Amino acid sequence: MTMTDPTADLLTRIRNGLAVNKRWVDIPSSKMKKRIVFILKEEKYIDDFIYVKDGMNEFIRIFLKYDYKGKSVITEINRVSKPGYRVYVACSKIPKVLDGLGVSILSTSKGVLSNKVAKKLGVGGEILCNVW
Repeated sequence: MTMTDPTADLLTRIRNGLAVNKRWVDIPSSKMKKRIVFILKEEKYIDDFIYVKDGMNEFIRIFLKYDYKGKSVITEINRVSKPGYRVYVACSKIPKVLDGLGVSILSTSKGVLSNKVAKKLGVGGEILCNVW
């Protein structure tokens, strides 16, 4: 069976892993997922990630991050743009997530970027997801 929305699958696996306090989750690898995971690490929402090769398949192992009380650092992670409903924004209209405390991940002409980097570069694009 083919997957219609790999980005939503990535976000759901992270959300499910956090719900049961897993230390890491494995997801099938793609260039888009690698870039999204890199941004999550850059913004300090996950501890780390590595690439795991299992025969012909490559996975991304994401090490989830928790605070000293054992509560997950990611409070909410949700998909904005969906396959049937794409959400595009111009550079001047890029939204602040939780008044700057969260981050939006955008797919732009310069690649997959966080909302802060996209504003600095002056590019808009498709909002993939919001994290806080």
